[in-house]
Amino acid sequence: MAAAVTDGRVQRGNETRRAVLGRAVAIASVEGLGSLSIGRLATDLGLSKSGVFAAFGSKEELQLATVRAARRIFYDTVIVPVEHAAPGLPRLRLLCASWLAYTQSGTFPGGCFFQSVSAEFNTRPGPIRDALAIAAQDWEGLLVDLLRTAGANGELVPDTDPEQVAFVLIGLMETANAHALLLGDPTRFTRAATAIDRTLAAVTV
Repeated sequence: MAAAVTDGRVQRGNETRRAVLGRAVAIASVEGLGSLSIGRLATDLGLSKSGVFAAFGSKEELQLATVRAARRIFYDTVIVPVEHAAPGLPRLRLLCASWLAYTQSGTFPGGCFFQSVSAEFNTRPGPIRDALAIAAQDWEGLLVDLLRTAGANGELVPDTDPEQVAFVLIGLMETANAHALLLGDPTRFTRAATAIDRTLAAVTV
C-alpha cells in the first residue's frame, strides 16, 4: 500500500513537472526566462504553488529545467528527423532546412527559443548562461562536425574552413528568425534558405 501511495505521488509530481515545463518553454520563448515564476505558472495551470515549488525548488532550477526541456524539444524537432540522411553535406542541408522549419512552425511561439532567451544572459555569468552557452556550442559543433565530414568525404573545396562556414550558416538562420518576427515578414525564411544554398554551393566541389 505504501509503495502504491509513493508511486502515485511520483506520477503526479512527474505530470506536474511536464505540464509546468510545457507552459514555461512557451512563455520564455516570448517573454524570456526572467518572466517565469512559480506563482505565475501555478495560476496559469490551475495548480497549487506548493506543488509547483516541490517540483522545482527555486526559480533558478525552474529556469534551468526550462532550458533542458527546450533542448529536448529542439533535438526531437530539428535533429532527429534528419538523422537518416548521410553524414556530410546531405545531412547538413536537411538540418538547415529543419531548423528553418522549426522556427516557422510555431514549435515555440517566440520562434527560436534559444535566440529569444540568450540575450537576457549574454552578460550575466551563472549556471543559466552556462547552460545556454553549452546549447549554442553543441549546435555550432554539430554543424562543424558535418562540414568536417563533408571535407573528409571530398565534398568540399580544399581549404574550406568548417568553423567559418558554420558561423555564416548560423548567422543566416538566426537573422531570418529575428527579422521574420520583428518585421512580420515570413519571406525572410525563404531568403535565408536561398542564401544557405548559395553559401554551400560556393564551397562544394
